[in-house]
Amino acid sequence: MNTSSCVQAFVSSVLSATAFSTLYLGIPTLSLLPSVASAATCYIDDRGRIVTRRRPGYTAIECPSSEPSPITPSTTPAPTNDPDTLAAPTSDAPPAIDQSVEQPAAPSVQLYRLPGRRGALEPAENPGQPKQRAQRLRNPASPIPRPSLSDYGASVPTPDRWRIVDDLGYTESLLDPYNRNPLKGDKPIGDEWFYNVAVIADTILELRDIPTPVGSSSTQNTGEIDVFGDQEQTLAVQNVAVELVYYKGDTVFRPPDHEFRLTAAFNYNYAVLEEIQGINADPRDGDDRTDSQVGIQAAFYDKHLRNVSDRYDFDSLRIGIQPFNNDFRGFLFQDNQFGIRLFGIRDNNKWQYNLAWFRRIEKDTNSGLNDLGRGLRDDDVFVANLYRQDMPVKGFNSQASILYNRNTEGDEFHYNENDFIERPASLGFEAPRDYDVVYLGYSGDGHFGRLNLTTSNYYAFGQESRGVFVNDEVDISAFFHASEISMDFDWFRPRISFMYASGDSDPYDDVATGFDAVFENPVFAGSDTSYWNRQAVPLIGGGRVAISGRNSLLNALRSSKEEGQSNFTNPGLILFGLGADMDLTPALRLSLSLNSLFFDKTEVLEVARNQPDIDKDIGLDASVSLTYRPFTSQNIVLRGSYATLIPGAGFDDLYPDETAGYFFFNATLTY
Repeated sequence: MNTSSCVQAFVSSVLSATAFSTLYLGIPTLSLLPSVASAATCYIDDRGRIVTRRRPGYTAIECPSSEPSPITPSTTPAPTNDPDTLAAPTSDAPPAIDQSVEQPAAPSVQLYRLPGRRGALEPAENPGQPKQRAQRLRNPASPIPRPSLSDYGASVPTPDRWRIVDDLGYTESLLDPYNRNPLKGDKPIGDEWFYNVAVIADTILELRDIPTPVGSSSTQNTGEIDVFGDQEQTLAVQNVAVELVYYKGDTVFRPPDHEFRLTAAFNYNYAVLEEIQGINADPRDGDDRTDSQVGIQAAFYDKHLRNVSDRYDFDSLRIGIQPFNNDFRGFLFQDNQFGIRLFGIRDNNKWQYNLAWFRRIEKDTNSGLNDLGRGLRDDDVFVANLYRQDMPVKGFNSQASILYNRNTEGDEFHYNENDFIERPASLGFEAPRDYDVVYLGYSGDGHFGRLNLTTSNYYAFGQESRGVFVNDEVDISAFFHASEISMDFDWFRPRISFMYASGDSDPYDDVATGFDAVFENPVFAGSDTSYWNRQAVPLIGGGRVAISGRNSLLNALRSSKEEGQSNFTNPGLILFGLGADMDLTPALRLSLSLNSLFFDKTEVLEVARNQPDIDKDIGLDASVSLTYRPFTSQNIVLRGSYATLIPGAGFDDLYPDETAGYFFFNATLTY
């Protein structure tokens, strides 16, 4: 049988099945066999569909005749997918037909091309009539009955998008800060009012070596009559801060409409020295101290005044005890003080501004917390600053600021909780004074390509009612610059640091050129893991002041930055630093810092100590720290560091030739 005979046998079988379905099953079907084709070669698949273009899975055949012919059922087996079966017929004779059974005539069909299916041929219902799309068989009726009106219930309104999950089976937990928790602002309390609670436990342990004087009236160490005593000290501090926030508004895209915030800090501290009169002016208090304090670090109301654009550029007003930082790294004024602050943003957050007035609060001596029981100081800070994002290039933010500090405490004497004098400082004339000083500053933070840069620059000018070593009015003119450059190499960030704070070369003239800040907390050159930044090194034998304060790099010769006054008659500082931060794992960071420290001028030290030719070289400050976050979040942060000061010639001129160091451990738990 040739190829044409084989195809005809296959078609007869298909049409027989079609006729049987029509006669006995009552199922209307369409013949799949075309009777007219325009090409010499067609293609057929395993279901009998014939097309004029080659397709995957189709077998080439000779196109059927263009004339319709009656086809009756045949006993020829159904075709298979085997191309050999279709290509190798056994005879050219037509298939045998059983004449004993009356066969219905197969309807004539005509091929046409179905829109959207190139090359596919489908039958038309009536030859010579317009082509029509084949009808699909109706699906059987669904056994599920149609819903009736009684099956519909009345709609129940949902009060807001936060409570809709109540009906979805979501659970709440007051102890879990990461899942649905009403104490974390995940659900409103009332009409769009939210409540947020945060608890921070901060534990500090320090073992340190600091130059310590022998008590002026007595000593507990036999045979010790020198000026300098044993420098070993131990400090343990436990802080617990609780922050309560109550605010109203949908804060996804805009600030809250109203916000009330209260932050209370509880402090317990223990200190032990090897010398008496180091922790209290009264020698009967011995060489150790245990103290506790409760301070209010924030208590303010924030009112969202208005939106000035559809992107929620806004103006807001904040009144009360509030945190404030004048620049990116805390070089000039970073503290929590009572004040009024107007702030906002413009041009899709590209511009940000602050206008503020602060009246400084007295600090507790041993904890550094705000002490509301001692009232407000006669020390005012007025601030105006403006931030611009992506200036001068994208990725770098610039800030210009004007800060005015007016201190009118020139008619009072103030002693701290340990009975040591704070105002005026025990240096030079030890006379009360007033001062007015203006700081003009520019700061920047961001990156230029891969190069990261942080910089701050200030010029301070003004007047003091009297100087430290002269009893006349003194003008103020001082400079400050700090820059830190770094670059990221995957997990490794090396950095270079430089700082310059001008010193005073003539303490007896009418111009004070030593730079001092209002209340600094710098994050720079190793931050509080470095020795010179973390420890307050006292000026022994020249006055009861510190060369550098605690959490401060400036050599300001102040009694303390918490309760003392700014001092612009000081030796200044020059710092060159190298360092690196290495993220060894996502949870473990190693930081290294090496800073070379110098006095800018030494004349003030020489006058205070009555000691000539003090060298400028303070020494090398080397530190290493490990920070571990076991859950790769800020909920648990463990940090350990060690720092040492390798004395230079200037440090040896002031103190015994001993290497000073300290070990620091800090654990912070946050809820």
